Amino acid sequence: MNYLDALQKRYSVKKFDPEKTVSADALYQILEAARLSASSLGLQPYKIIIAQSAEIKEKLIPAFYNPSQISTCSHLIAIVSKNKIGNEYIGDYFKHISATREIPVENLNPFRQSIDSHMNRLSPEEIMVWAEKQCYIVLGNLMFAAALENVDTCPMEGFRQEIIDQILGLDPENEKVAVTLALGYRSQEDTHQTLKKVRKPTEKLFKFL
Repeated sequence: MNYLDALQKRYSVKKFDPEKTVSADALYQILEAARLSASSLGLQPYKIIIAQSAEIKEKLIPAFYNPSQISTCSHLIAIVSKNKIGNEYIGDYFKHISATREIPVENLNPFRQSIDSHMNRLSPEEIMVWAEKQCYIVLGNLMFAAALENVDTCPMEGFRQEIIDQILGLDPENEKVAVTLALGYRSQEDTHQTLKKVRKPTEKLFKFL
């Protein structure tokens, strides 16, 4: 599918068809787009949890202010941001670079010093905001990849933080759900699919200098 056609077709689904399931192959392609997503400094300060069993999705319903998507979607993706970026996490990152690129980790010291210097300048609150921003880059890639796979989505922020974190077994001191994305196939009962897409016209959105 042409990528502009895919984006034109995409909308935030209000009700999925509970009888339709995203295939393992399509899910792999969508998640691989998340894995390959850009992130600041390459640190990927997040993890991704995929709720696919009926049992876990049922448990998650009370966590959402508008649960219709959760009760009908094929999969629910939760992008979990890190609240803290410590030396151990950064050290593991550089070990991974060393192993992947087959270079001594000592050769990466200038890069490591640059990252350490940058992170040390940030307050704990700034680190949390920075990490959440990276989650939204992932979200954009997930939605785009899903559209190309002809899989429908709905991004959702309307959840009760303490409930969703508890259900997913997160440590609130170190991590939290930043945003979620429901995957599936639109229900014929969802009348929103027939509405024309409303976006700013080109002349109001873009400014060339």
